Amino acid sequence: MATFDPVHETPERTADGRHIVVHGRRWRATNPNIPEELRAELVRELMAARRAVKAAKGDVSETAHARSRVQNAKVALGERGEPWWEPVTDDGLAHRIEATLTALLSARGEVESIEPAEVARIVGSPNWRDVVPQVGKVMRRHRPLERPET
Repeated sequence: MATFDPVHETPERTADGRHIVVHGRRWRATNPNIPEELRAELVRELMAARRAVKAAKGDVSETAHARSRVQNAKVALGERGEPWWEPVTDDGLAHRIEATLTALLSARGEVESIEPAEVARIVGSPNWRDVVPQVGKVMRRHRPLERPET
């Protein structure tokens, strides 16, 4: 059986594009509507969070925090939570916004700002302008955004 090399190969996709197939197992694909630069930033955060899980081995608190980072990045990417191809519920959208804010803040640290339009492009692509009001509402509850402990 051939081994899949994620560094050099693109995984097979299902016909509908909603899942990738690795070693015969289907996994939810990243939302293809997320702009490339934001997708890449979230993937970098996901990989850093996965490394943090490995580094925290044996420390219950650090492991839980690192796993939370993984969860937030995967929700932001559309790989967990409500499926990105289905109409989103208000609760699902709020959850995705919260996870995206947390993932971006973890990735960027305290010095960089997070623009509502960036979050809207991630959670609401391709019709991101429709979700700007909800993003603003969630962001106002979190101002000033506090950087999660890493």
